[in-house]
Amino acid sequence: MKQYLKLDEWKIIEDQFHPEYNEITESIFSLGNGRMGQRGSFEETYSGKSLQGNYVAGVYYPDKTRVGWWKNGYPEYFAKVLNAANWNGLEIKIGDEIVDLNHCKINAFYRELNMKEGYILRTCSINLASGKSIEIKSIRLNSMADDESGAISYQVKALNFTDTIQVKAFVDGDIKNKDSNYDEKFWDEVQVGASENTSFVWSKTKKTGFEVVTGQQIQLKLNDKKLSIDAQTATREKYSELNYQIPVQEGDTLTIFKYAVNLSSENHPKDDLLTRAQAYLKRISQKGFEKMLEEQAAAWAAKWAINDIVIKGDVSAQQGIRFNIFQLNQTYTGADDRLNIGPKGFTGEKYGGSTYWDTEAYCIPFYLSTAPQEVSKNLLIYRWKQLDRAIENAGKLGFNQGAALYPMVTMNGEECHNEWEITFEEIHRNGAIAYAIKDYVDYTNDRKHLVEYGWEVLIGIARFWAQRVNWSENQQKYVMLGVTGPNEYENNVNNNFYTNYFAVWCLKYTLEVLKEIQENYPNEAKDKLSKTSFVSSEIEQFQHIIQNMYFPRDEKRGIYLQQDGFLDKVIAPVDTIPAGQRPINQNWSWDRILRSCYIKQADVLQGMYFFENDFTKDEIERNYDFYEPLTVHESSLSPCVHNILAAKLGKEDKSYEFYTRAARLDLDDYNNDTEDGCHITSMAGTWMSIVKGFGGMTLVDHQLNFDPFLPKQWNEYAFKINFRANQLAIKIHKQGIEIENLSEQPITLQVKGKSYTIAGNSKQAI
Repeated sequence: MKQYLKLDEWKIIEDQFHPEYNEITESIFSLGNGRMGQRGSFEETYSGKSLQGNYVAGVYYPDKTRVGWWKNGYPEYFAKVLNAANWNGLEIKIGDEIVDLNHCKINAFYRELNMKEGYILRTCSINLASGKSIEIKSIRLNSMADDESGAISYQVKALNFTDTIQVKAFVDGDIKNKDSNYDEKFWDEVQVGASENTSFVWSKTKKTGFEVVTGQQIQLKLNDKKLSIDAQTATREKYSELNYQIPVQEGDTLTIFKYAVNLSSENHPKDDLLTRAQAYLKRISQKGFEKMLEEQAAAWAAKWAINDIVIKGDVSAQQGIRFNIFQLNQTYTGADDRLNIGPKGFTGEKYGGSTYWDTEAYCIPFYLSTAPQEVSKNLLIYRWKQLDRAIENAGKLGFNQGAALYPMVTMNGEECHNEWEITFEEIHRNGAIAYAIKDYVDYTNDRKHLVEYGWEVLIGIARFWAQRVNWSENQQKYVMLGVTGPNEYENNVNNNFYTNYFAVWCLKYTLEVLKEIQENYPNEAKDKLSKTSFVSSEIEQFQHIIQNMYFPRDEKRGIYLQQDGFLDKVIAPVDTIPAGQRPINQNWSWDRILRSCYIKQADVLQGMYFFENDFTKDEIERNYDFYEPLTVHESSLSPCVHNILAAKLGKEDKSYEFYTRAARLDLDDYNNDTEDGCHITSMAGTWMSIVKGFGGMTLVDHQLNFDPFLPKQWNEYAFKINFRANQLAIKIHKQGIEIENLSEQPITLQVKGKSYTIAGNSKQAI
């Protein structure tokens, strides 16, 4: 763990420069607005360790998969989230000396991520080698109000000299990804240009042909006076710059306002990109930086009014949850059903792809409760639109008759993961996609979604499961061979409990939906059944599998086994691993990991989290007590599941421990990997840790239930949720529980097993 950042309820603060952690800080200080984003790197030259990253939503590169032995069905490419043109670059010279924090004496340094208003602020006082001293103050934002733009206010104050400040403001499209093979670059130039105080780089991705115009416009101010001077311009391949030379006196402050846009061919006609980019730049520069900053604060205030969680008595916990919510809101706004929630968002390139099962399993509950209904629906429609690709994907593996295997990782519906054991074996992702349909429909009561979209996805997934199992003469049961469960530290296993259980549940739910749509939407259902070529014999097939699925179990311990043969491993708790060998994925060979009993993330327990009502409390506790001590939590997705289960079992201290790990996973760099980017999708799990864990929120028979407790480290906590036509404010404190209905209509709910009806626009203490 690294605890160099200061605690604050609304800010992430670095109050002295830590060059050894700079890439971690860049990840944490990332900015985004759903359309574009960037890592929190410096504007000026920095020759030290840094990962410069700028990203445009929906833009990717299909890097050719290279394997020595090709396997049928193996993905043809690994999709890279592309590092795009660097728009925030500034080169500052004092006389002929370049300002480079890696080669300066830093007298004072302060950097903050203001989560309340959505910007980065940095101040520093430095001495150059010549002895000249300057103060820098920069503010940067990615606009929520104008979501294809960003802006910078960059001040340089001359403390002890009279000289010329040279400013080079540039757009650099000649960049590469950190994970490029052989330093390959993925962008070609379409056009570059510079005139007066504006320049641009127009780039086009290789293979995919996405086009992006990245433009900048510069305004200057000396002290309080606007400078009306035109830049000296220069261009080269994939690069444009604006140059200024400004004489300054001791005590003068030069302010550089840099306005930038990223316009993509995903959102604009290619022929109009440059014209629209120039008009966009003109509009936001006329608006001015202060106005953009005001609009940014207002946009974030509107978001926080809905999805803030307030914690009193624990600043560390407060900072952690707000950081998680902040990053989620930066990553995905729900405005475009072509987009999804990448595991690193706009904070890094690791993992590639934009869509994992994380979206359905972790993110949808967050958006269901904190955003308009259309946001979650768009995430489901995203999968529905890719159903044909899922059917094609299953076909590559030999499945037919409309069986669908959704990809583990995708940008456009095609599988683009390049690890064999993930691509072929980690098929449980189908289950999470089906579960998300039920989650959405039950929560919103949008039952028609089942016949409009849900049925087609469900029957495709159900057909996959029905073909993926096989009848074992030995067991006289259906079995599922050669899979990988959520615990990716065991590959190619037989009868993974989680996968088998989800397969059965999917088949059951598909039959339930069939009955519902036939009864409630007979005409639409008839059309959908015809479209999907559904035949009644499939009902008997599904039911036979449901009734005869094999689940590995140890009767002596009263637990389900992760898979066949799990107890053949040497069983020893995590705390027996020698000091200095964790995380094991950075210290052990893969062979050693696979042979060990150690679990990367919840597996059996993940299933019990999803299907809590299928198991008794004693069953859950026996499985929890066995598996939790074996879990190393080296997946960001693991702590929140354990938090929620621990809360339900009354293990309050353990639940809080897992919340802390989830909330501060990146802030404290628990897994030594934050430098690659933040764990965006698991951040929704942190929200669940409070609302579903501590708050005990569940949905039973179309009614909200709460069974909250107050962690002893806190004085109170409060959150808001949307539920159908209601918005509720929930507060848990030492005196009890308060629920306020912020809507016009009444709502009936359960709190600690008792029913309460709360009138519209009223509050009730419980």
